[in-house]
Amino acid sequence: MPVFHAYIPKGSFSREQKIAIGNALNQSLVQGLGIPPGDRFITLSEHGDDEIFIDPKFMGMERSSNAMIIKVLVGAHRPLSDKRALMAAITRLLQEAVGISPDDVFIALVPVPNENFSFGQGIPQLAEAEPRW
Repeated sequence: MPVFHAYIPKGSFSREQKIAIGNALNQSLVQGLGIPPGDRFITLSEHGDDEIFIDPKFMGMERSSNAMIIKVLVGAHRPLSDKRALMAAITRLLQEAVGISPDDVFIALVPVPNENFSFGQGIPQLAEAEPRW
């Protein structure tokens, strides 16, 4: 049920690379959290240099012009160990799939109660269920 929105620099990635980014983000859920591969809700948006601002050195990083922000809506029930596993999987898989430096990946996890997700039909399918994954 996590939902990704990756804010990427405009023109930095080809169509194939953007698909690979989406695949890597989805695979990070499978590897990092044990979520089924079909739980795939990902958007990418491209932003010009007048729309995305990321300090190249903040927190000791060496960011390139490919730096991106990834926002993940994730179930609020997740413990810190899951969050660490997900963040590590995101950066590792983006590096493997597209060669994106881990320094170029800023991740913001936003905890959301499970009852706030609807997978369709306007029904909060997980409202009364224990988290399955």
